[in-house]
This record gives sequence, structure tokens and C-alpha cells, in this order.
Amino acid sequence: MSARWGESWVDVALIKAGHTKIRYPAEVVADDGTRITVRAPWAGDDVRDFGFVRFEPGDIFTEYYWRDRWYAVKEVRAGDGALKGWYTDITRPAEVSRDEVVVEDLDLDLWVSADGTQILRLDEDEFAASGLADSDPRAAEEAARALDALELLAREGRFTELLV
Repeated sequence: MSARWGESWVDVALIKAGHTKIRYPAEVVADDGTRITVRAPWAGDDVRDFGFVRFEPGDIFTEYYWRDRWYAVKEVRAGDGALKGWYTDITRPAEVSRDEVVVEDLDLDLWVSADGTQILRLDEDEFAASGLADSDPRAAEEAARALDALELLAREGRFTELLV
């Protein structure tokens, strides 16, 4: 499947602990069969202030989902186009159908600021408490490996190579 910007829409569903955490429409930018790229406005109704970044109405997310990788990268831009950074969810590989992208959030996240000076591993306590290491050791291992690899790329200044 190959799509150009503006040709089609999908629903993006983020699943966490067996429940839909959020679902929103997104416009397909590209799909090469391995990675689908979509664009959508901030799906929250209000500002979400993480302390290191604020997601707010007007922000635009360009989201990259892989069918064969254990993460999803979200490039975050303010409404005026200024790059805020990249928020990465560690997930199972995306399940993509004609009208839907579904990813299962595995609790771990990585934030990389626009200038690359702030690289933060997030929610490791939630990951440890999730019980995934006991219930699905392979998934827990893949999740930890993905987070380590992404952090290394960011620290080497090569994070955006994923998005080319």
C-alpha cells in the first residue's frame, strides 16, 4: 500500500493493559508496507504538562508506526510549526489494517527534545509494576532492548535517522 498526504485516514488506537487508552483519527502521510506515517492534531482536550514538554491544543503530531519494531515515534510540533521534540512509546509492533493502526503500549517511553540535549527515559517504574516480565518475558525483553537502542541513537545524535 502506498499513500500520499491527504489521500486517506485511519483511526489510531493505543491499547494499554487490554483497554483502549485513546483513539483518534489521523491522516495517512505514507505507508511503505513496513512503516506507516500519519499526522494528527493533539488528541487531548486540554494541555498535558509533563514538566519537560507541554502537549496542547494546536500541536501537530507526525507519528511513525512500524509493523516490525517495538516502538512508535511521535514528532511533536507546536501550532506555529516549531519542533518541540520526539515522544517515543515502546509498543508491540503495530497492527495496521485499511482503516486502523493499533499499538499496544508497554509502559516505557523516551523523550528527546528538539535540540537533542534532553533525553529522558520515562515510566520505568510503571513498566516494572506491570508484571510484563513475568507474563510475557519475551515482550519485556524486546521492550527493554528497544528503549536502550533508542536512547543510544539519541545520545549519539542519530535519533532522526529512524524517520528518514
